Amino acid sequence: MLDTILRNCTLADGRTSIDIGIENGRIVAVEPALAANAAETIDAAGQLLAPPFVDAHFHMDATRSYGLPRVNRSGTLLEGIALWSELKPLLTQEALVERALAYCDWAVAKGLLAIRSHVDVCDPRLLAVEALLEVRKRVAPYLDLQLVAFPQDGLLRSAGALDNLKRALDMGVDVVGGIPHFERTMAEGAESVRILCEIAAQRGLMVDMHCDESDDPLSRHIETLALHSQRLGLQGRVAGSHLTSMHSMDNYYVSKLLPLIEEAGVAAIANPLINITLQGRHDTYPRRRGMTRVPEMLAAGIPVAFGHDCVMDPWYSLGSGDMLEVAHMGLHVAQMTAHDAMRQCFAAVTETPARILGLEGYGIAPGCKADLVLLQAGDPVEAIRLRATRLLVMRRGKVIARSAPAAAALELPGRPATVDWRGD
Repeated sequence: MLDTILRNCTLADGRTSIDIGIENGRIVAVEPALAANAAETIDAAGQLLAPPFVDAHFHMDATRSYGLPRVNRSGTLLEGIALWSELKPLLTQEALVERALAYCDWAVAKGLLAIRSHVDVCDPRLLAVEALLEVRKRVAPYLDLQLVAFPQDGLLRSAGALDNLKRALDMGVDVVGGIPHFERTMAEGAESVRILCEIAAQRGLMVDMHCDESDDPLSRHIETLALHSQRLGLQGRVAGSHLTSMHSMDNYYVSKLLPLIEEAGVAAIANPLINITLQGRHDTYPRRRGMTRVPEMLAAGIPVAFGHDCVMDPWYSLGSGDMLEVAHMGLHVAQMTAHDAMRQCFAAVTETPARILGLEGYGIAPGCKADLVLLQAGDPVEAIRLRATRLLVMRRGKVIARSAPAAAALELPGRPATVDWRGD
């Protein structure tokens, strides 16, 4: 007898009437009309069953700090960075842990069970590092939290940042981060990329670098990141996040750049909500969209994930941990409205970031971990359209969150009693 069977599921690849057998926290069967019994049977009623959402780029040390110590009046990236510097001396480990745990509660309720979070290492106290290491330990039973050592104020620009970054890695931070476009010069930015990639190669770690988060078409550190990824044999272990300068580059240069990125095995992480909000601030009209060239990178064979980046922090006052909201914005900004392209946007918040993060046992197949989300939708496109309700969220085969189906009661003569916004 199995522990659990989910019957009559629809899967993202289009299969319908599929049963999922679960035993000891793993999926053991994925087939129609599974001939088995279980201690618990759940009727999915034809709804979409997906692996959990994955956020490839977030800042958990800043989340839910909106208004502390003041509001970002301009709403700009640079004021947000300045505001974070004002807030850092006021941070306490207890408050950081409390806010991060509360955000993880939101994430679980939204079916978001894996997050890669950058954590600032420019504070010599490494207060945020200690706090998020504690959070990682406490949420491990229900959420995978991967941490990136992030020199927010610049590896070379900020005194002691290099030593702090190495200390953070020694403490158990998972990934090497950077921000080359924030260094004093392009040359120092390129040097920081070299240093950080060599540290990652020496330690056998992955790299995820804030890269070219700028409207400046001459900010081309992604080229340097691709160079060192290939030189050091880091293919498949490196991601460039943001890459917004690419939206301002000329097409000829990009035609050279994209094959270099693909050849170097570098992944891209766009952050649609924040990129569209923070970029193009110096423009009048026409105003640039701000997000990197997602369809072009996908066509070139470059893995592209979407990240939430910020929720209620110095850079962004909105957000709730909903990766379908992120996919929804990404779809619109990139004009990815063809049917297959919309499904790629769903993949950009599920299977693609799972590969970038190197998550073991992710997916819906025998042998995978039974981490699953049942959505009030018939397919991935409808899930994005509705930002579908997460009816059930499972971790290792155990239900850890439930939501009532979304519906409204109508009192209209001759019309249905309820609507749920489904297309069927």
